[in-house]
Amino acid sequence: MRASALLFPALLLPGLLSGCHTNYAELPTFSAERKLLQVVVAMPAGTNHEQHYNPATHTFERQQEAGTEEVIEFLPVPGNLGFVPGTRVATGMGGAEAPLAALVLAETQPAGTVVEVTPLALLTLDVKGALQTVLLAVPARPAQRTLPDATDWATLNQHYPGVRPSLSLWFQHRYRPAETRIVGWKNEKEAEKFLRSHLE
Repeated sequence: MRASALLFPALLLPGLLSGCHTNYAELPTFSAERKLLQVVVAMPAGTNHEQHYNPATHTFERQQEAGTEEVIEFLPVPGNLGFVPGTRVATGMGGAEAPLAALVLAETQPAGTVVEVTPLALLTLDVKGALQTVLLAVPARPAQRTLPDATDWATLNQHYPGVRPSLSLWFQHRYRPAETRIVGWKNEKEAEKFLRSHLE
């Protein structure tokens, strides 16, 4: 009798835990302890599957179009693609807004990982006539960096001159190349200014 009484709650526990989801959209923009910018990973580095966070279900879902999963028909995502919680940016699609997109240059992290980051730059894209912005960042913790000498836009370009053209090429081919144009890159100061002007 005692064994079954102990077993019953244990059987319920996985179900209870699976019903508890973090509301990533409600996370603070800056970490509580270190006051550093945070990014929520939605697409881990190395995947070709388009994935996004659904705030209604608090889950990360594969994007679909006409019932088919959207797959990037090019190289896998070169960093961890996600968003900055607590921000709102116009998407250019019917006045809709979404959190600021961010690409963290680091080893692959699972979807739902929250990373403290240091901003490096802001990339502006023209996708089918709609402007989109992406924050480029590296982990704030040096031990998590794959580009140890990249601490700002100048040092990234100085020490890793191939990164900027590689990222530009990837973003141009994430969608159909003819539909995407690189509008420009801005340094970390402009990126931080843009970020702070779009806090909720």
